[in-house]
Amino acid sequence: MKTLKIICGAVCFLLFAVQVWSMSHWNEARGVYDDVCYLRQAHLFQRFGLAGLDTDIAHDDDGYLVRKLKEINYPPNDPPPCHTPMPATKKLVMQYPPGTGFMLALFPEGHQVVSLFVSTTTIMFGFALLAIFYARSTEATLLAAGLGCLALYIMVNPVKASYSMAPTMVVCALAGLLTARLFAGAPRESRLALTLLLGLLLGLSVNFRLANLLLAAGYCLFLLFAFLWSRKPAIFLRGVGFGVAFLAGMSPTLIANAINAGSPFATTYGGQDVAPPALSLAIVWQYVADMQFVLLVLAAVSAGYFLRAADSGVRRVAVITAANLAVNLAFFLTHTAFTPYYTIPIAMLSLWSVAFAALMRPTEAVDESLVGQAANA
Repeated sequence: MKTLKIICGAVCFLLFAVQVWSMSHWNEARGVYDDVCYLRQAHLFQRFGLAGLDTDIAHDDDGYLVRKLKEINYPPNDPPPCHTPMPATKKLVMQYPPGTGFMLALFPEGHQVVSLFVSTTTIMFGFALLAIFYARSTEATLLAAGLGCLALYIMVNPVKASYSMAPTMVVCALAGLLTARLFAGAPRESRLALTLLLGLLLGLSVNFRLANLLLAAGYCLFLLFAFLWSRKPAIFLRGVGFGVAFLAGMSPTLIANAINAGSPFATTYGGQDVAPPALSLAIVWQYVADMQFVLLVLAAVSAGYFLRAADSGVRRVAVITAANLAVNLAFFLTHTAFTPYYTIPIAMLSLWSVAFAALMRPTEAVDESLVGQAANA
């Protein structure tokens, strides 16, 4: 087993090295409008500090956005991309939450994208090694290595498609680990703290991508079910704590919305992103024909398989994963836009959650009733 783990770790390291080498040759001016806007948010933070939350186009008095758009040959007389007029504040502001720009701002200008992706990929390599370390059998070791290689591979394709995806992938891996810790057998005295930490982490993810709000859906449904089943004050406290921690985590986005849109709960998005849901076979087919479909199938099959696990903690994680997948798919399959990365976060959160739950379960699992144990999760 030790030799196999060393070999699997070495394979992951080789893939990690290849990915980092590929990232080191990236160009920040690749002609993608989203990239320019994320970099502009980073520039605002580096220039104004926390006042950079205000993304009004009036703050581009140093010509940064103009220069960046010129680099990608954007028509000079066209309205700036990724910006939305806000009637309430009479501002033209960026549509994205501030988290990705803040992460980019941690690195020196001109080297922000490569630094962000190399840093996050290094962390993903650490999670791959952790999964391999937890494995207790040959099959589990090989599956852990497979998941680790998959997580490393997608850091270039399709994660590169949006700078917001790099930190999101780290959140998904860490949230998967915390999910397994919390719902697959955490000591009673540590459950509230783990619930708060998980809620805070998922809330923080909203600052990278607004759609990450949906990553908390399965947890909310499970905690609500557990309280309705048990009526225990402790379960109610955990549910409230999860919600409060989640809101605290996404507070930078709420503050940015208040500054830019006039209300914490007013969106800075416009156009197709705020269109009402509508089921479109064309959108569904695009997902089926994309790599995302493979990841979603893997996540769904994994959740379905562990719904029958002997260990009740693993089954709880599978239930949360299945609920999360259902809610997220219902949203994205009825969303009027498609990208190669929309469902990657829920797929990877699901895979990390069930993987860590299975890898960390005791060698001899005890069969317990899922419903009877839900309140004790």
